Amino acid sequence: MKEKVEILPVPTRILTDRDDIVDCVEKYTRGKIGKDDVISVAESVVAITQGRIVRPEDLKISCLAQFCCRFIPDYGSLASPHGMQALMDVEGKWRVTAALFAGFLAKLVGKNGMFYKWGGKEAAMIDDVTGTMPPFDKAIVYGPAEPDRVAQEITERVGAFGAMVADVNDLKRSRVVGVSVGIDGALAAQLLLDNPFGNASQKTPICIIKNYRQYQEGERA
Repeated sequence: MKEKVEILPVPTRILTDRDDIVDCVEKYTRGKIGKDDVISVAESVVAITQGRIVRPEDLKISCLAQFCCRFIPDYGSLASPHGMQALMDVEGKWRVTAALFAGFLAKLVGKNGMFYKWGGKEAAMIDDVTGTMPPFDKAIVYGPAEPDRVAQEITERVGAFGAMVADVNDLKRSRVVGVSVGIDGALAAQLLLDNPFGNASQKTPICIIKNYRQYQEGERA
């Protein structure tokens, strides 16, 4: 009999840059993981535990950042001067500016989203508002470092079928940014479209996808 896929949010305390995400996953999922399960961790929380954050007041906002952010949709993390400046600080201001201009031209010929491809890895990863609780509710969070390695370490530590680091929001957008060996990230991302994570008051930045192995094997058959 085919087992049903089920997503179980896992409550935690607020995780900070003093925590090790692999240790935390092991602690809070103990006794809940089966050999066919996959663990999914919110990418912003992984990044926070890695110290990949910057406070807006620590940024020196340039006129270029103030200008460029006007061309980003209001719902985007780069629509604020602080978010745009954070991106320019890590990817280079001229790369970001050139990517924005080139992306605008690409959109004219029907190619959307090219700015996020050409603007550097962090263009699609930065969270201007993290949705978590203090002290990180006002911080800008970069993407996590080495998410594939993090996912693999989690898998090996807890004995799950696999693990992934995912970027999910309430706008029905789901993207897996890191996976362990053998996990189909694009397929797994579809299971997270309803955003089971609770990075804010819910404090459930970890989810267990029960019986995922059977689901993946069935979809590939």
